[in-house]
Amino acid sequence: MAAHDMELILWRHADAEDGTPDAARALSKKGREQVQAMARWLKDRLPKQPRILSSPAVRAADTAAGLKLPVTTTEKLDVGAAAADVLAAAGWPSAGGTVVVVGHQPTLGRVAALLVSGEEADWSIKKGAVWWFTSRARAGRRQVTLHAVMAPDLL
Repeated sequence: MAAHDMELILWRHADAEDGTPDAARALSKKGREQVQAMARWLKDRLPKQPRILSSPAVRAADTAAGLKLPVTTTEKLDVGAAAADVLAAAGWPSAGGTVVVVGHQPTLGRVAALLVSGEEADWSIKKGAVWWFTSRARAGRRQVTLHAVMAPDLL
């Protein structure tokens, strides 16, 4: 990767139990299985020291913990966050390096739509799935590529 290239991986939290308060909902058995499968897939592909950012909600923090890497929790990724807040927290696209953002719908779908089309829209990201974007400079212009989309049921 060139100096200012950046990878942004949007990871929607895995399946969670129903209940209240919403922020305390734990992963379900299915969710824990989704995390294990996706964490294995990601770890095989991530660089040595990615930055991992997570919503403080238990289901998101437990999803991020599946990577067994240091995680920074930030309110900027909490339920109801704006797409712009997610991009700012990640430092997209100028921070460089690789950032994994673990968060919620509809926020992550709106971020994905913004990066692909230039406009926010309510795109669906399945529970436990990742959307992996790359930003790089080419011929003096910023180029965003959708590198991969992977859902836990395909692993």
